Amino acid sequence: MNFDFSDDQKQLRDEARKFLTEKCPPKAVRAVLDGKEPYDRELWKGLADMGFLGVAIPEAFGGAGAGHLELCVVAEEMGRALAPVPFSSTVYLAAEAILLAGSDAQKRKWLPAIASGSAIGTLALFEGKGNPSPQAIKLAASGGTLNGVKKPVPDGAIADFAIVAARTGSSGRDSDISLFLVDMKAGGVEAKTLTNVDPTRGQAELTFRNCKAEPIGAAGDGWSILSQVLDRAAVLMAFEQVGGADRALEMGRDYALDRIAFGRPIGSFQAVKHILADMYVSATLARSNCYYGAWALSTNASELPEAAASARISATQAFQHCSKNNIQVHGGMGFTWEFDCHMYYRRANAAALGLGSLSYWEDQLIDRMRKRNAA
Repeated sequence: MNFDFSDDQKQLRDEARKFLTEKCPPKAVRAVLDGKEPYDRELWKGLADMGFLGVAIPEAFGGAGAGHLELCVVAEEMGRALAPVPFSSTVYLAAEAILLAGSDAQKRKWLPAIASGSAIGTLALFEGKGNPSPQAIKLAASGGTLNGVKKPVPDGAIADFAIVAARTGSSGRDSDISLFLVDMKAGGVEAKTLTNVDPTRGQAELTFRNCKAEPIGAAGDGWSILSQVLDRAAVLMAFEQVGGADRALEMGRDYALDRIAFGRPIGSFQAVKHILADMYVSATLARSNCYYGAWALSTNASELPEAAASARISATQAFQHCSKNNIQVHGGMGFTWEFDCHMYYRRANAAALGLGSLSYWEDQLIDRMRKRNAA
């Protein structure tokens, strides 16, 4: 049994790391963090040219047709670099929704545009505070139009299209929820940028007023499709989080070896050793869970719901833990704007809420394990 990526997949990882090291250094992340541009347009174009945006999109729809294992490899490198582009919203959410439920016409229109970098997509699910649930969806769909508000929507202010979860019934069942595809340039939708902890991953409020929309997937299957999309995105986002956790650990280790106090590196002090060891353990445990999730995702295994929840939980905990303790290792300097530690701390906390809170995924894991054991 192989518990690691193949040589070809490792080569892809090396290529992605080399590209992102060159094109997405910390100063590029800061340019978006401090500037007015919502994302790094040149980096986005470069990712498209390298084929990274379409790595899991079939060749018939303009992608590389590689698969989800390769996408996991790329996702990890995106997390290491804190890439300030709408990658997760477009590739993990919008593209996966279209691959799962889109018609041939929708796939032909949007998937090649995603792979080429000419279209940014998003998933409009949340309507304020709270975790994903059918009961939380109030935005109404009737007669092919949408009315209501979605927030926060990842990269909603720059998206070219959105997959929108809407209520089409009032029975109180999951079948009341359907999905719709909205062309953001067609009118009837207003986007407002929201302030958030990590400006390099934008959030928006979308207001729909008699907005024309086309169904995606069968009527009443919205929540079933969303559950699958969230599980897939949870695995992919977990790889981003592990990439960020590993980089935060490396930053802390390197600083501990270079910083001299009382005549020797601070890494020689037991307290600092313990911090770094704990960071290593959390990142390694998360990687193990992510590999399980990658296997389940790539094979469409029945264990995917549990594997996705496990990966999401452990990776969220690892990234938050490593990014926080990286600041502690850096001491007083770690809290300053000039050091890069805060950028990883920002991303860790933003990523922890992007697909539902940590407690939501913990509850999901417990419920899914109970159902499997009862079966």
